[in-house]
Amino acid sequence: MNKYEVAVVVSARIEEEERTKTIEKVKEYITRFGGTITNVDEWGKKRLAYEIKKSEKMKEGFYYFIQVESDSNCPNEVEAHIRLMENVIRYLVVRQDA
Repeated sequence: MNKYEVAVVVSARIEEEERTKTIEKVKEYITRFGGTITNVDEWGKKRLAYEIKKSEKMKEGFYYFIQVESDSNCPNEVEAHIRLMENVIRYLVVRQDA
């Protein structure tokens, strides 16, 4: 099993309930594709390094970091599904060295 960190930035323009649903959906994808969530670190609302022009200019987002243990196939599947999520403005899956 490899260790990964999934970083997700969720739009600050949606309600708290929608943000919670978005992160729960990401967690669901992780477990569906064989990953085990070891920790979820919520950083809260932070200013973005640069404006993102997805549909309109965004300057802030809610940051979440999810530590995962899984095989090498899980991150690819999770990324493919997160990419399609409307409320996620940025994401990154990184393998952590032991």
